[in-house]
Amino acid sequence: MINTISNIQFTDSNQYFLLAGPCVVENEKITMQTAEKLKELTTKLEIPFIFKSSYRKANRSRIDSFSGIGDLEALKILEKVKAELEVPIVTDIHLPEEAAMAAQVADVLQIPAFLCRQTDILVAAAETGRVINIKKGQFLSPESMQFAAKKVVDSGNSRVMLTDRGTMFGYSDLVVDMRSIPKMQKLGFPVIVDVTHSLQQPNQTSGVTGGEPEMISTIASAAIAAGTDGIFMETHPNPGKALSDGANMLQLDHAERLLKKLVKIREAIFND
Repeated sequence: MINTISNIQFTDSNQYFLLAGPCVVENEKITMQTAEKLKELTTKLEIPFIFKSSYRKANRSRIDSFSGIGDLEALKILEKVKAELEVPIVTDIHLPEEAAMAAQVADVLQIPAFLCRQTDILVAAAETGRVINIKKGQFLSPESMQFAAKKVVDSGNSRVMLTDRGTMFGYSDLVVDMRSIPKMQKLGFPVIVDVTHSLQQPNQTSGVTGGEPEMISTIASAAIAAGTDGIFMETHPNPGKALSDGANMLQLDHAERLLKKLVKIREAIFND
């Protein structure tokens, strides 16, 4: 089981932890600006924090969608965030051969939901020794995540986290089933709820994914009330101009209010 990642305590903690940042590394300015603000807020609110940004986005709807500035350049920016702000990093990988490269910078390797059953990528990630955050496929039950986690554990790495990012509800919507939280916690791993991707509206005829960012506070509040260990959210200084997933990201200026609200809900639960 996981004990700590940097300053993040995963056991016997009354506080939720946060994985947050822009969807993808667009440039150094936006990445550093977002990381600095989130570090400031989480330090003030005493929320354990892992900075999230993908060095590349491989799972895009259209071939002309922005996927990144280049793997090595983006990883250098994430390395700068880690060194200057002293925060751990989580980033996605999409192929087995990416695991070792990303692990040179990232403290947590994230397996995208569409890839959560791919044995080769799970084994390669496990072999790096990093913490592995597996996102639950939109097509899977929470109980079935035991098999994805077992592939990592059987590869010699018990440092696993599981993330719910919603379940397909028809062709162009997702629904978050809060029962997934205790069901996956029973598997023995920390459980995270992705409160931004779970509000996506995929498969739009335009080829650009939609979303309902106005519901982020609702889903996040419900997840904390249901006992989630962590919250995952993507945030950007200007989601309307974001190069990836802008339709469901939280405006960075709104993060403080949301995080304060979630702290109060968490405190109420543990003081009950």
